[in-house]
Formats: sequence, structure tokens, C-alpha cells
Amino acid sequence: MTWKEVREKFPNLWVKLNILEKHVEDNKEYIDNMEVISTIATDLEAGRELVKCTENEVVYHTSQDEIYVEIRNIFGFRVVR
Repeated sequence: MTWKEVREKFPNLWVKLNILEKHVEDNKEYIDNMEVISTIATDLEAGRELVKCTENEVVYHTSQDEIYVEIRNIFGFRVVR
């Protein structure tokens, strides 16, 4: 499913998506093909679902024209054990 199709089918809602195809352009990962896992009723629930997402999942609001994830390099980040 494309983002346009998702927006038409689920207008003005939060959706949890499974990413099927994506490409990287200018430090942004654009999602080309996806499937809807579920719709989410509130902002609070959307935040909770976002925290639970795996690598190929994302929570996004269908009011947005484009769907992408910014790629950020975190320098100086390390894990202390």
C-alpha cells in the first residue's frame, strides 16, 4: 500500500505501519510500500505504540503529506556496562 492509499482509507488518524519497502535520500528514509497494522485513537496511545515499535514498524499520522524517518547520527553515544 502507498502512503496516498493509507491517507485515503484512514483520514486524520494515527496508524501503526509495517514497512515493506523504503529508500534513503538526504538523511531521510522514505517509506515507499507499507501495510497497516492498526489504527490508533489518541495521541497518548500513539506514543505508547511508538515505543513498542520494532525496526520495521512506525507510527505516523495521516495528516502528513509525506512519510519518512529522519536518520540521525549520534556521535559520542556509548553503552556503559
